[in-house]
Amino acid sequence: MTQRPTLPPLLMRLPPPPLARPALGLALTAFLRRIAAKKPAILSRLGPYAQARFLLDVSDAPFLLLMQPEARRLTAHARHAPEPGHDAAIRGGLAAFLAMLHGAEDGDALFFSGELQIGGDTSAVLALRNALDDAELDLTEELAGLSGRPLDRWLRRGSALVARKSGLILSRQEVMP
Repeated sequence: MTQRPTLPPLLMRLPPPPLARPALGLALTAFLRRIAAKKPAILSRLGPYAQARFLLDVSDAPFLLLMQPEARRLTAHARHAPEPGHDAAIRGGLAAFLAMLHGAEDGDALFFSGELQIGGDTSAVLALRNALDDAELDLTEELAGLSGRPLDRWLRRGSALVARKSGLILSRQEVMP
């Protein structure tokens, strides 16, 4: 198994600021809606699983995320509270999630190695993974597109610096044939 970078443990121990979860949920929902508007094929690729509720448990992050594709909603939930109702779950470290999302690692390989675990409706998870693979998302570019000039250039540079320093894959990886 590949040794992946993790978020500093201090981040997990710090209490979130008041209203952090609702604010994060609003920001993530706006971000998800932007991506869905730019890449509507993601929802159509999900087919009947667009109605599913996906729990994203990024183990080294302070919140659980609940994604509802059809509602175009992504909400943050306290890690210490009972899990929100969901149809399918994907659990693992941030580095593995980002590697899969940006095409640097094959989702199947991450699942078979145990770096990502799935639960609930495995067909829904497979549909989500395929939809995200087809969309070829790049979170850095999506965020840069939101920020506009001149912040987009600074965001790209900052993302590249953080990626180099942390080892996290923060943008789509070009695969050379």
